[in-house]
Parts: sequence; C-alpha cells; structure tokens
Amino acid sequence: VQGLGEYFGVISVACAAVTAGTLLQFQDRPPTPPSSSELEKFLNGEEEPPFFESVQKLFATPGFTRPLAAFICSISITNIVGAFIDEVMERGGVTDQFSIDLAGAGFEIAILLGGIIIGGYVDRTKQYKSVTLACLLSTIFLVIPLGLTDHYIGNEPFLLVLSLLGLGMAAGPVQPINAELAVDVSYPSDETAVESVQQIGGNLVSALLVPVAEKLARQDYEIFSSLKLLDSDVRGDVVLLVGIAMMTYVYFSGFDAPLRRTIADCGDDGTCEAPQLNRGSLPVGEQLFVEEKGPNGKKVVDAITMEQEKKLKNMIK
Repeated sequence: VQGLGEYFGVISVACAAVTAGTLLQFQDRPPTPPSSSELEKFLNGEEEPPFFESVQKLFATPGFTRPLAAFICSISITNIVGAFIDEVMERGGVTDQFSIDLAGAGFEIAILLGGIIIGGYVDRTKQYKSVTLACLLSTIFLVIPLGLTDHYIGNEPFLLVLSLLGLGMAAGPVQPINAELAVDVSYPSDETAVESVQQIGGNLVSALLVPVAEKLARQDYEIFSSLKLLDSDVRGDVVLLVGIAMMTYVYFSGFDAPLRRTIADCGDDGTCEAPQLNRGSLPVGEQLFVEEKGPNGKKVVDAITMEQEKKLKNMIK
C-alpha cells in the first residue's frame, strides 16, 4: 500500500519520543498523596498484593463484574466497528476511500469527545449507573443503522455517518466511566490490577469476536418483509453487536454496590456533587482529628496514631 511505510515510520518515531520523555519524567509517586483515599492507604501502610491475588480479590468484590462487563461490551463494539469500517461505509453507499477514512477518523474523534464530555459529567456527579445505562441503550439503537438497509428508502450515507458518530459518542465513554467505577467499588484494591483485568478482558473478547463478526457479516436477515415501507435486511454482525449490548444492559442494570473510593475521597471535603455521599463539610486533612467532650467542655483529640504521624512527617520532608 502506497505511503504505508512512511506512515509507520512517523508513528514509530513519535512513539519512541513519547516513551523516552515518559521514562525521563517518570516518578515513583507524587510528593503528597493526590486524594484523601490515597492518603488513607498511605497512613494505613497498605501494600499492593501479588497480581493474581489481586485479581481473585477483585472478582470476589460485590459489584466489580458489572462495570467489567460494560467495559468489555464497549471496547468490543468500538473495536469491531473500527475493524470493519470499510465494509460498513461501502454497504451504506460511501465508496470513496477518502470519505471512508474521514468517517473512521470522525468515529475515533467522537469516542474521544464522548469520553471528555460525558466522562467529565460522571466524574463530577458520580452518576455511573444511570449514565452507563443511557449510553448502552443509545448504543443499541445507533449500531442498528450501520448494518440495516431499508429496501424502500435505499442507502442513506448521511444517516449512516450520523449513526457512526453517535455510536462513538455513546459507546466510547462507557470504557473510562466503568474503569473508574470498577476502581471505585473495589477500593482499596490495586488500581493497576483493575485496569489490567479490564484491558485484558476487553481486548481478548474483541479478538475472539472479530472472526465471528466477519463470518456473520456475510449473512443478511430480512425483517418486516410483509410491510413494503419497512421491508429491510440487517447484517449478521450488527445483530451480534446489538445482542451483546442488550445482554450487557440487562446485566448492568442490576448494579448496586457502594462507591467506596468516592466516599473516602469526597465524603470529607464537601466537594462532591452527589451530596448523599458526603459525610461532612470539613476541609481535607481536618478529618484527621475528632472532637470529644471532656469534663471541661470540648477538646480536640489527635485521631491519628504515632506511626501515622511519623509517616506524614517523613512524607512532607
């Protein structure tokens, strides 16, 4: 393919430069814990267990498997659509290669924007469940036009591209949202183990589904054949993706687990936009102390141990 060598050359140089920059700037840990939950782990002297032990603990944690399923569903759908973007566009009437490339780029940008906008909203409000369900439901409806051909209307490239961009906005954010949710419900488990399990699971399932989707893409299923205006056929790979999204929606709707890290992080400083999670309005750090009533009135009693105080002083130095 003309220009492919130059493309990979540029990618390789950029990757090497970013890797070198990362290694030069990489630190073992920040000077101070970035959140009150990390401060709590530091004060308690918690150490991360071996990886496989962490994985076993994660799957035993209530609520962990549902965000894992949502993450796998999202990455599987976006990977499969991205892998077969040429076939999707050509079937919908977009045959020019440059237009197909633009549509693929738009799909990736939509995933990015969805993660920033929708993910940012969830980061502030902690509405993990309702937003994830809304995204999964939107994904179900937006993935259908990618493999649906209405015999009466024919191809509609404009609607096809709109559906593709909408799918990116809806399915893409499910990944970062549920990566955070998995970390939240499994706190204080190893965050690296959480991300690793999700990435391994998502990419493994995607790899297994690609040949299945490729085979099903050759199959067409006619629907509403008795109604002239609605008579259509839908590709088998789209039926597969819709089925995955529907099963994930049903399974995830049963999510009901406490947000442990959110409670530790924003429950002591009053900054969380979900007031039901707040335990008070004291600034960060003041929860290290408690007030007790003594014989002569109120007095402030240090609520941290001598060992924790020593760790704090060493960390501040």
